[in-house]
Amino acid sequence: MSETQNLTLVQAVRDGLATEMELDDDVVALGQDIGANGGVFRATQGLQDEFGEQRVIDTPLAESGIIGSAIGLATGGMKPVPEIQFSGFMYPGFDQIVSHMARYRTRTRSRFSLPMVLRAPYGGGIRAPESHSDSKETFYTHEAGLKVVMPSTPYDTKGLLISAIRDPDPVVFLEPKLIYRAFREDVPTEAYEVPIGEAAVRREGSDVSVFTYGAMTRPTLEAAENLAEEGVDAEVVDLRTVSPMDREAIVESFKKTGRGVVVHEAPKSGGLAGEITALLQEEALVYQEAPIQRVTGFDVPVPLYAMEDYYLPNAARVEDGIREAVEF
Repeated sequence: MSETQNLTLVQAVRDGLATEMELDDDVVALGQDIGANGGVFRATQGLQDEFGEQRVIDTPLAESGIIGSAIGLATGGMKPVPEIQFSGFMYPGFDQIVSHMARYRTRTRSRFSLPMVLRAPYGGGIRAPESHSDSKETFYTHEAGLKVVMPSTPYDTKGLLISAIRDPDPVVFLEPKLIYRAFREDVPTEAYEVPIGEAAVRREGSDVSVFTYGAMTRPTLEAAENLAEEGVDAEVVDLRTVSPMDREAIVESFKKTGRGVVVHEAPKSGGLAGEITALLQEEALVYQEAPIQRVTGFDVPVPLYAMEDYYLPNAARVEDGIREAVEF
């Protein structure tokens, strides 16, 4: 039995980074305030003291420069892990992401790959100012050549981050800051991998399949447990990776229950709930017993401060969506 530490999710991010940096000298971290300050959420706290300024690099406030520099490092044989302070700040570097980061393998006809992990905290619920609470993962799932990971537990966070760093191709690693310090979990001290592209069934059930990921996994599980008291047996599937999506796991769960609900905090229009619904129509229509419900954010900017509570899906909203699917 390996040794474990009882870590929060953000501590698991740091542990995953430190573990790989210890094992592989080619792994470097860069970003605004990640060195001396340890990052705005302290995800890199102490790493510069441990590995030095050449491997944990404080950069200017220039997202395009941070991402572009990381691309250059990756083409030179390094394994950079750039951090963007909030996912809503990634847009100034969007050209670098879609024109270069995502296309490098295709552009070189697979002669070269681009091993880099672009980290950023995403999502609402922490009373942050404008542009600090976005959940726009679909921007990146639309780009062939990018993997997009969105963990929901400390254990998965460390294992998925290590898998992402070891992956020969670029990964966008979106961390649910709402639950950075919400709970703890035993995490092995040694290096381990959680496979990219595999969903996890967090709760077995027979009446309805609920698909979610990231910060929304916790309210979804809470809703499922609440409804169990009413006799509703909900299965909760945590996607963990939204690109590539574990289509087989989604379809198999739906075939078992015949009913589906998708929960995410991103806006409804163009969100992954629509993609999952389309997949089930294509692959499992004959098993369907009711319309698939979408419990999501709204098609508006994330509102400021306490108004976020009305925007984000909570357990009560998820319960309503499940009831609609089950009672149809």
